[in-house]
Amino acid sequence: MDPPSRYQPRRSILDRPILIAIPILIGLFLTRSPFFMSAPTLDPAAVDGQPWADAPISLVTTPQYATKKTDIFTTGATHMALLHNAILRGFNSVYQQAPHVKAGDKADFIGYALTWHKFVASHHDDEEATLFPKVEDVLGGDKAVWADTHKEHEAFLGGLAAFEKYLRGVEARPADFDGAELVRLMDDFRQPFADHFHSEIDTIAALADHPNAPKAGSPEEAVASATFKSWGKSTVTKAGTLDVVPFFLLNLDGTTEDGTWANWPPIPAPIKWGLVNIGGAYHSRWWKFSSCAGGRPRKLYALQ
Repeated sequence: MDPPSRYQPRRSILDRPILIAIPILIGLFLTRSPFFMSAPTLDPAAVDGQPWADAPISLVTTPQYATKKTDIFTTGATHMALLHNAILRGFNSVYQQAPHVKAGDKADFIGYALTWHKFVASHHDDEEATLFPKVEDVLGGDKAVWADTHKEHEAFLGGLAAFEKYLRGVEARPADFDGAELVRLMDDFRQPFADHFHSEIDTIAALADHPNAPKAGSPEEAVASATFKSWGKSTVTKAGTLDVVPFFLLNLDGTTEDGTWANWPPIPAPIKWGLVNIGGAYHSRWWKFSSCAGGRPRKLYALQ
């Protein structure tokens, strides 16, 4: 007589935690990913009186679009202008929305505004420590080329510090946040900030006429081009992949200047998607205040 078959108890789903974890992770991703939280798109040029992130500080026209030149300094100035415009849209999106943030959104808005500050502070420090010295070397050690730029930096740093100090002071008590007070602090440094973020583009583009500028096609030009490219690739990512990178990408407007920069920066689409929707998921609630989504302008969240 054959022995009775051994009873095999049915396994509960609780014995397979991976089967629980997968739908939970998918659910968190779907609800926290900025990709699935985009506000209605907006055409700033077609909406009369609708505030957007192109004011109060005007955006920068890229030198390549304006002049059609392609030398290394015009190209470098153009890429800097695109980076500056993301920062300026960040400034404007904070400025426009601050007075209208609802009580339940104050903590998220403070995180968004502090990320903007981190972006600007890191950008400034990286220019001073890395980019400016390298460009000076390309131009034969001419330190005078950045003289005005250094002064422009100093003109807004005090106001920028006051901006951060205020936000740090209310970070633990979001209910105390006063949007009108933040706008007042931003007005204190708005003009020198705007002046610099426009002027620096002209300064870089004008280096094409410097007596020590590398000649087209020379090994020196290749070195200079590599300098701009390597700095551009690293300056945002080193500032913070979970906060500054998604902030940057979610304040890029690929429709501007006839869509010329729709694919800038030249990051493969799956990687860009991951930087926004996976990296950005960590602080996902902050990005509802961004000015763009998927490279297109969108309505400012606090103004809806």
